[in-house]
Amino acid sequence: EGYIVIAVLVFLVVSLYFNKIGPGFTFMIGIAVLGMFRIITPAEILAGFANEQIAVVVMMLLLGDIIRKSGVLDRLFERTFAGSRSYHSFLARMMLVVAGFSAFLNNTPLVAIMMPYVSSWSKKHNIAPSKLLIPLSYAAILGGSATLIGTSTNLVVAGMVTDQFMVEGLEPLEIFDFTLVGFTMIIMGFVYMMLFGHRLLPDRKHAIEAMENQNREYIAEVRIANSNEYEGKTVEESGLLTMKGLYLIKILREGQSIQPVMPSTLLQKEDILLFAGETEVLTEMVASRSGLQLAELGMYAKKALTNVIEVVVSYNSTLISKTAREANFRAKFDAAIIAIHRNGEHISGKLGDVKLAAGDALLLVAGQDFTQHAIDSHDFYIISKIRELKKQPFYKQFVLIGGTLIAITAAALGFVKLFTAVLALVLLVTLINMVSPKDIAKSIDFNLLLIIALSLALGTAMIKSGVAAVFADFAFGIFRPFGIVGILVGIFAITNIMGSFITNKAAVALVFPIAVSMALELGINPKPFILTVAFAGAASFLTPVGYQTNLMVYGPGGYNFKDFFKIGLPLTIIYMIVTVLGLVYQYDISLY
Repeated sequence: EGYIVIAVLVFLVVSLYFNKIGPGFTFMIGIAVLGMFRIITPAEILAGFANEQIAVVVMMLLLGDIIRKSGVLDRLFERTFAGSRSYHSFLARMMLVVAGFSAFLNNTPLVAIMMPYVSSWSKKHNIAPSKLLIPLSYAAILGGSATLIGTSTNLVVAGMVTDQFMVEGLEPLEIFDFTLVGFTMIIMGFVYMMLFGHRLLPDRKHAIEAMENQNREYIAEVRIANSNEYEGKTVEESGLLTMKGLYLIKILREGQSIQPVMPSTLLQKEDILLFAGETEVLTEMVASRSGLQLAELGMYAKKALTNVIEVVVSYNSTLISKTAREANFRAKFDAAIIAIHRNGEHISGKLGDVKLAAGDALLLVAGQDFTQHAIDSHDFYIISKIRELKKQPFYKQFVLIGGTLIAITAAALGFVKLFTAVLALVLLVTLINMVSPKDIAKSIDFNLLLIIALSLALGTAMIKSGVAAVFADFAFGIFRPFGIVGILVGIFAITNIMGSFITNKAAVALVFPIAVSMALELGINPKPFILTVAFAGAASFLTPVGYQTNLMVYGPGGYNFKDFFKIGLPLTIIYMIVTVLGLVYQYDISLY
């Protein structure tokens, strides 16, 4: 049994790292194998779907999505940040406000709401978005780890604790078990970013950089339309080599690629020109009536009411690994993709043939129906603001925000279970028509639900088969000479490094049973070991792929992997020190 479990673990790690078949399907395959070999029973496989903490994850995600769509936070943020005129003032307000909200609301919709404000404020004050977007993501992560409900990672760990199939008799986690370390880290993270971290952030003034800088570039296709303005002229004569903000990469002609483009190259009708360029310049080209036309515009070229909008593909998007044509993008969203930016990778060939990936930034020309499609979708996050949301009546706003505060407070004081409180609130806002039952069904992220529910079954298999105990003995032998502090540091480091590359939920699913086994072997309270796994899983600062909010800001900020590592490594070390020392103090643990 142990060898089969180890083989499944190796498959999971490799598959999650390369991400070819998606994390949800990866977990399904792994758990199916464990079930076929009768290492875990059907009841143990399905236990996660009936777990109260997993249900709370779903309800909190639903609540966060309802708040995002209501526009309540949009108006609150407008007032909060209206007086910020300097970079440091805006950075300080943004980090504190976002961290405060993310302690009680899901991080992803919060960052999705904030991104347009950061983008518009930075443009208005001539500050690079790259100086603000990583702090935005980090603030959400720091705040989310301060309470049980602040991030789904904490709730997944709480679900493992209460799963009686895994380990019986563990003391359930309370909503404020995380607060001592979490609140301390909000302060430490804020001080770090204000004094040192902002100096390490790249200063990329434009939303899109020129190709030669190898930073953020959009690749757009431009067709020579029925015009004598360019046909028959050389590239040099047409002025295409001197267009400010655009760099001509190649010419596609009758299936052939002309690259590099020489000044003497003659242009022909229906040539497709591939440019790397800046958002503003590409936007002007959409409005231009010259002999050049964006190749992907199609019917939108004749529409009077269109917007140019920038979005980023979400981590759980249905667009991933599909071309725009395969995804039926135009019909689904009333928009056309006119340019694509992918960090660290040169995009070649026609845009219509490019398979989209999580984190891709897309420049869209959108029709009138795009707004509603975008609000209902989880396929991407909007970077540039498109139009004002319909204002909800005051009493509905009051019910939503007031109800959220009451539900969380009542659960924290033990008057009612958090799941029951949030379920009642969701039903209430449905009854007053803030959200429809159809919208609720659309808002459920079934892929995420699959991952976190099946992760509990994986933990059960590791403990039942004895694999967790074997790994615990191995880790124990390495870290025991350094005392309890050394063991906690080891657990933190292993969880954090794994989470940086295979997602934090998968990492905590793998390390949780090992950490519990180590605590039981030592004969001490397992709670600090469990909390170390949770904090390490939440502290996703090192890479853009470790956490969805990092991926959300990755493309829009023009970042690369090195930026996250350079800024995130010192913060991760601080987080590890605060976590270990904080838990040693909180639970009065002997150092040896």
